[in-house]
Amino acid sequence: MAAVLGTTDPGKARQDMKIGIIGAGNIGGNLTRRLTALGHDVSVANSRGPHTLKELAEETGATPVRIEEAARGAEVVVIAVPEKALENLPTGLLDGAAEGVAVIDTGNYYPKQRDGKILAIEVEGLTESRWTERAVGRPVIKAFNGTYAQDILERPRPAGAPDRIALPVAGDDEAAKAVVRSLIDELGFDTVDAGGLDDSWRQQPDTPVYGLRGNVAEVTKALAEASPERKPEWRA
Repeated sequence: MAAVLGTTDPGKARQDMKIGIIGAGNIGGNLTRRLTALGHDVSVANSRGPHTLKELAEETGATPVRIEEAARGAEVVVIAVPEKALENLPTGLLDGAAEGVAVIDTGNYYPKQRDGKILAIEVEGLTESRWTERAVGRPVIKAFNGTYAQDILERPRPAGAPDRIALPVAGDDEAAKAVVRSLIDELGFDTVDAGGLDDSWRQQPDTPVYGLRGNVAEVTKALAEASPERKPEWRA
């Protein structure tokens, strides 16, 4: 399961990639800051409209757009919205994305705190990212869901640094997963392959890896120790 992506990986992200970010909260906003600083062409959208993103755009150089335009031509799309908001995203949201687009799902299901009951997760037993995949109509890669937003700004480290944090990454599309892992490497973090999307319960909230600031070995161990049982406090 453990595999650190090196800088010679054929899926290595280019520094001029076109990236769309849907959601400009803590995770989406900080990814906008880092990815623009790394030289990527970033478009960012939220539910309130591009006029509300003026300050973030001026700070980062990202292009504020309507949600319907965020994925247009994008090679990577980051979805960073609450689970309950996924069904409200425009139909065909990803239709204008580049061929082979890598779609990153950063979300978590918080039934009591925010999202209410989502039957597909609680009754059908879908993993949270499988639910996201169904909602957006494209394969997704689960990443950043257990990452502290501030760590994206404050904890990047060069490859090989002893205190470099590793992030779990799950998904079925191996090519898209390689792009996402390379992008995370560029951001200053190691990655651990957490398996397919049906295995992504291992990194959902209330699992050992969720919020863990660990290295590759520690993240790998935490993934192995996860239980598929959804505890009552994580049900609506």
